[in-house]
Amino acid sequence: MSSTHPVSSTQEAIASAEAHSAHNYHPLPVVVSSADGAWMTDVEGRRYLDMLAGYSALNFGHGNRRLIDAAKAQLDRVTLTSRAFHHDRFADFCARLAEFCGMEMVLPMNTGAEAVETAVKTARKWGYRVKGVPDGMAKIIVAADNFHGRTTTIVSFSTDPEARADYGPYTPGFEIVPYGDLAAMDQAMTENTVAVLLEPIQGEAGVLVPPPGYLSAVRELTRQRDVLFIADEIQSGLGRTGRTFACEHEDVVPDMYVLGKALGGGVVPVSAVVSSAAVLGVHRPGEHGSTFGGNPLACAVALEVLAMLRTGEYQQRAAELGDHLHHELGLMVGGGAVEAVRGRGLWAGVDVVPSLGTGRRISERLMDRGVLVKDTHGSTIRIAPPLVIGKEDLDWGLEQLRQVLR
Repeated sequence: MSSTHPVSSTQEAIASAEAHSAHNYHPLPVVVSSADGAWMTDVEGRRYLDMLAGYSALNFGHGNRRLIDAAKAQLDRVTLTSRAFHHDRFADFCARLAEFCGMEMVLPMNTGAEAVETAVKTARKWGYRVKGVPDGMAKIIVAADNFHGRTTTIVSFSTDPEARADYGPYTPGFEIVPYGDLAAMDQAMTENTVAVLLEPIQGEAGVLVPPPGYLSAVRELTRQRDVLFIADEIQSGLGRTGRTFACEHEDVVPDMYVLGKALGGGVVPVSAVVSSAAVLGVHRPGEHGSTFGGNPLACAVALEVLAMLRTGEYQQRAAELGDHLHHELGLMVGGGAVEAVRGRGLWAGVDVVPSLGTGRRISERLMDRGVLVKDTHGSTIRIAPPLVIGKEDLDWGLEQLRQVLR
């Protein structure tokens, strides 16, 4: 199969993928060839409404003209220098992202998992150099049912058997407490605790929203105990929940933001850790880095993302359409098909009555009706359309879900 002759059928493409690609994913049997806005078209010309948005990487939709133009303009200039040299987009990106987050310094990476690893390393180094934790004794508190990535260190503190099994020996230094349980977190803290790492909303776990007041209480607890509060806003941030950051729903500003996905606009992988100079200032040349982190192309796209978010229109759209989404989903609860709905903004976890099928089966039936979502554990599906989706398209997608559940 030549790269100059793309596949002409779904079956051909899937067969080739099954034969030549490691089975680390179980994608739905659809093969996308083009996309625009909230819609995707497969190799046979069928159109699908995208209600997943690349796990929030495509918050601004497929082929967003502003982002594509920014990328094309940079492609004609320079795409990579490595961090061995400065380039003319780097300083502007770091300064604008820091100011956008109300912070002082930025450490850019590529993927979300890289950013989480960077946050972990930063917290430990801060613990040793600033807090005075004895060498090798730093502890980080995390929540059960978390999803922060798939590196060896990150799966070491996962409670998901699928993500964790057969990858040991595991990295020590983490304490796992129930999500939403402040007393358990308080009890787990010691003088060697350097950070608490949390998703403000747990996405992979089924879009779990913590109890009211939990995030603000964690913020106060960490401040009292001289512990860093690290907010993993990779999926929840940059407009998804109707605010720039999900932490804003409780007026919380963490010590460190971990960002990714939407920061690259669905065009290139861009991630970053954003914090104060007192925290990120612990790094010295040669101690941590990335060849592609903060490359010119990434900075150009991310700068345009920041410019788009500054107007607040995407956050407002997510809030307004999110209210509508949750109202409509709420009407489905208790009718014998949907057990519960959770989420904020244009982000929802829908627990389908198990007798109607697994989340995978519900996703397949929606695919047959032209809507693409993705399952998570058990009979739960996630809904997270691009923030640019039209209300009529959103309503059409919800109607397909009603039909499937009937």
